[in-house]
Amino acid sequence: MSSNVGLSTPRGSGTSGYVQKNHAFLRPRNFGAGAPYPSPSSANDRDRPESAFKQRQPDKAILEHEMKREIEVKVLEERERLEEINERVEEGTGDEGEKVRSEEEIEEACEKLRARLTKEMEEGRTNGRGVNAKGRDEKRGFKAYQVHELAEAKIKESERLRKALGIRDQDERGDGGSARGEIERRRGKERERERERD
Repeated sequence: MSSNVGLSTPRGSGTSGYVQKNHAFLRPRNFGAGAPYPSPSSANDRDRPESAFKQRQPDKAILEHEMKREIEVKVLEERERLEEINERVEEGTGDEGEKVRSEEEIEEACEKLRARLTKEMEEGRTNGRGVNAKGRDEKRGFKAYQVHELAEAKIKESERLRKALGIRDQDERGDGGSARGEIERRRGKERERERERD
């Protein structure tokens, strides 16, 4: 031990008392380095108060791809189920109502399922349901890599909250949504009232 670094005595510590560096320690990154959002104190945002918060928009192509992938997984599961039924019937261990299906019949059943699921996906998108293709509630049960699904659920939740509280959207304001314009209008109305009083 030198210059008061380390243990005064290694007795009872389970170590030799030798001081060494932890090479496995990773230093945390500085804020903003590698972050998906710009830092809140950027110089560009100081000029515009209406841009203090911007909702992250999900990538529609990625969301559509995920929905199509989920449909294909369900179609493959159905195909495997039908092929297993064929194998059981051929072995003689199948149920009474089951019969051997040809490859064309299996393909036709899969196409019907694919068309039905695609139609349900399109209807769900136009109706704006709060449930995704797996039938679970939005914003719950997302994995860490499902960033776009989470962003879409957050936008829907914000929209429902905005409607419930009666908050107008920035686009619904007459001045294009700027907070400064609204403040100026209020001041102008106050000035008119003062002039009328005089």
